Amino acid sequence: MLDKTLAELSTSLEQGDFSSVELTQAYLDLIKAKDSTYNSYITVTDELALQQAQAADERRQQGKATALTGVPIAHKDIFCTLGVKTSAGSKMLDNFISPYDATVVSNFNNAGAVTLGKTNMDEFAMGSSNENSYYGACRNPWDTARVPGGSSGGSAAAVAAGLAPAATGTDTGGSIRQPAAFCNLTGLKPTYGRVSRFGMIAYASSLDQGGPMARTAHDCALMLNVMAGIDGNDSTSADHPVADYTATLDQPLSGLKIGLPKEFFSEQLNPEIATLVQSAIKEYEALGATVKEVSLPNTALSVPAYYIIAPSEASSNLSRFDGVRYGHRCSDPKDLEDMYKRTRGEGFGSEVKRRILVGTYALSEGFYDAYYKKAQQIRRLIQQDFVRVLSDVDVIMGPTTPTTAFNIGEKTTDPVEMYMEDIFTLSLNLAGLPGMSIPCGFSNGLPVGLQIIGNYFAEEKLLNVAHKYQQATDWHTRKPEAR
Repeated sequence: MLDKTLAELSTSLEQGDFSSVELTQAYLDLIKAKDSTYNSYITVTDELALQQAQAADERRQQGKATALTGVPIAHKDIFCTLGVKTSAGSKMLDNFISPYDATVVSNFNNAGAVTLGKTNMDEFAMGSSNENSYYGACRNPWDTARVPGGSSGGSAAAVAAGLAPAATGTDTGGSIRQPAAFCNLTGLKPTYGRVSRFGMIAYASSLDQGGPMARTAHDCALMLNVMAGIDGNDSTSADHPVADYTATLDQPLSGLKIGLPKEFFSEQLNPEIATLVQSAIKEYEALGATVKEVSLPNTALSVPAYYIIAPSEASSNLSRFDGVRYGHRCSDPKDLEDMYKRTRGEGFGSEVKRRILVGTYALSEGFYDAYYKKAQQIRRLIQQDFVRVLSDVDVIMGPTTPTTAFNIGEKTTDPVEMYMEDIFTLSLNLAGLPGMSIPCGFSNGLPVGLQIIGNYFAEEKLLNVAHKYQQATDWHTRKPEAR
């Protein structure tokens, strides 16, 4: 039963093949036996999970079950969870027990889902490899010498290793899509505002967005049905109708117009990945789609623009972690200034400090216009590129990442090289558009992801496009040998 997708588990629970308690216990046993290899979980919530599973079984007996009632999932450790440590992968919050649930967690609880635990991540979601976690690097189940991607690497590794059927993630510059590509998963970054950010510890507030990570588009649709919607606790959540994302999965793709940006097939792209992406596009043509080359001329500017805007917002958001109200506090401070300095010096890791310094500099007097304002102007140009292209095509496709999963430690000494891993994903967050990564093949035994980009609130279309491809191919069904 642990090899089933989320949708299959939902059907099996409905048919009474096994109980939620049995299913949950099986996952907990597997996590205990195998996660020392992957380090995908920070906290395993055994007691809570079994309580929720028991309640789910009772709810099902009463005829009050929903599609996800009794189905176990994992949450990225950036979502506040009542009574459970919520660390954001940082020493700063190693002792923080959340007094409330994030809206995303509440939504899953209300649907009757079971929380297996909280997954590993780059500290405060800052990273592309999961090597920036206070709890140690997470390992890719396809090759444990390699990274699973980041910042949602723990969620990706847990699902790829079979230690959860699905998990939540967050995406600020590719942090759902890149680990999904590295671990052979389907990952969806919704339109900005589609999923509430309340209780999701902030990195860059105008870029952060929660989303689902699972093996199939169908599973992601089931999860988005629960996650999406307006929230009075989040002023940036969108007042836009929520569809049943499973209802249109099987619509035919005849007449679908696909745009291929020439900028996505640059010299930075591994040639084998380019070949696999082109093969996936040919499969779409066989399904009835038409393809045309398009241009997103400001794509190359997305990396410098992002790495001004995101650190600037981070420098503001992370000022709340000062040792006064919650979280880590240094021992025996001499005075208030000493407490602030040593608390933040001890509590934050090197990548977080680097981004705080960059952001504070960019926002400082004399540099605001030259850096932050200019980056926001570039952001608007990037958005206008997408609006122009998406007025002529239904979706944009290309590679999710320029390379496959790299070795642990390979890029840690060169931050710029690490940042360039996000070259194809950052622009969506700057524009606020939805995008997803789906498996489309393997290069030297490592998964490759196809990125699909849609117009605002076009998640239905993206999921439909992904689902039809997955019905015609079997890349998403491949699992690591260790499973």
